[in-house]
Amino acid sequence: MTSTANYATSGTRGSREFLQRRVSMFGWAAAGVVAAVLVLRLSIEVASGNLAVLSQGATHLHLAAALSFATVGLICGRATLAYRDVRAVEMAGLLVGSALLIAMGAMIPNSYSPHATVTLALTHGFVARSVYVPSSAKRTLTLCLAAGVALIATILWKYDVTGAIAPAIAAIAWLATTAVCVAASRVIYGLRKQVDAAEQLGQYTLEEKLGEGAMGVVYRARHAMLARPTAVKLLMPDRLGETALARFEREVQMTAQLTHPNTVTIFDYGRTPEGIFYYAMELLEGAALDRIVEVGGPQPPERVAYLMDQVAAALSEAHGRGLIHRDIKPANIILTEQGGEPDVAKVVDFGLVKDVRDADDPNLSSVGGVAGTPYYMSPETILAYQTVDHRTDLYALGAVAYFLLTGEPVFKGKNAGEICSAHVSQAPVPPSKRRDKPVPPNFEAIVLACLAKDPNHRPATAGHLRARLWAEGSLRKWNTDLARRWWRKYGDEVKAKRSEPEEAGHTIAVDLERHKL
Repeated sequence: MTSTANYATSGTRGSREFLQRRVSMFGWAAAGVVAAVLVLRLSIEVASGNLAVLSQGATHLHLAAALSFATVGLICGRATLAYRDVRAVEMAGLLVGSALLIAMGAMIPNSYSPHATVTLALTHGFVARSVYVPSSAKRTLTLCLAAGVALIATILWKYDVTGAIAPAIAAIAWLATTAVCVAASRVIYGLRKQVDAAEQLGQYTLEEKLGEGAMGVVYRARHAMLARPTAVKLLMPDRLGETALARFEREVQMTAQLTHPNTVTIFDYGRTPEGIFYYAMELLEGAALDRIVEVGGPQPPERVAYLMDQVAAALSEAHGRGLIHRDIKPANIILTEQGGEPDVAKVVDFGLVKDVRDADDPNLSSVGGVAGTPYYMSPETILAYQTVDHRTDLYALGAVAYFLLTGEPVFKGKNAGEICSAHVSQAPVPPSKRRDKPVPPNFEAIVLACLAKDPNHRPATAGHLRARLWAEGSLRKWNTDLARRWWRKYGDEVKAKRSEPEEAGHTIAVDLERHKL
């Protein structure tokens, strides 16, 4: 694992966003403390009848100090700043606020022990800064020394003190404060560097979490040398186990063999020294089919047929290599634009893939259990999981097409068990009866054929399914112009909309030895 860049000078998106949040938190915290002390001091003075304190210069300087810290919190909390600008705002707010507090000390009555009061106020501010803001020990030391010099100089010049005892005590106190702040920065900064290092996988730096599935979590990432957009998937630490890790590693090895343009491309894979398995794949900018329906509603039959053909083409290559996806669903089919062509379907997440050539391996083929997503699970997956073959993917693809046509899954239920039971025993309602617009009868027959309970009554292969789609003459052909019109109308909403899927839309694993339908 390579090390990350020094956090103090890093300008990566992740480090900049983290720093900006922390500086904003520090600004608001410091402003709150300073304002609270101001309110307390004014309350005491006003209660004793000293209303003149409200118009005194010390009060104005105290208020200005609180506002300077609040400005730091506001700017870093609202604006999107460059890394160096965040650092500049932090330093300016800290030093200006400190200067105002030091100047205030020159104007408050001697009864308040200004040297002690201001030293204590600055101590709270700088300690808070060392806790909230990740900073190198050197930077913290520099800022503390700058404030300390200004504090001692002002005590000697302006404060109403006699002898050298007051500045000496202030100097000793401030040296102690500096030591505490430097130590805190060293610890916290070191922890942050460790987090950065943990987010570095080989040549890839994780930047933003994109999503999470049954087997792992996906991040947007950048390669140290290459400029191409990349996504990195890794197994969550709390899911580590020999069986899960072996399945996840097999997912990568088998998916990396696939070269069809409608299958997500794998760039690289490996393990970190800590044993975390990961792989890098092409970053797909677009939307999953569930979001397409969520925003645009039921889709035209010609578009559904166009997408079915692409997915079937990807599955044809996989099936030809003896691989079954086993989790074909809208969320695992991404529509993206490639080579200037919109509506390019990409099949992703082979996390539940089964190699029929290794069917005798009880650990890697999940004998004794079923894995999949209830809305899209074939009857044989639920009842006869040992004999599952490539036609289970065609059933799932038919269920996806049904969802695209109607905006609803083939079967609904109160829980996963009811949905699975319906897949086994109930005939699907024709899509044409669940949507306002007609569906060409021949195309509807293709979709229902994919949903046949008996695998022998479905298209024999993904290639045969494609041939039937090509022969369907009643469909208007979906083309680039129609796709671009759709994306112009719904594209912004698709990208902005986020929603949580229903429970039955998640991939599940069921122990069939304990739970019978």
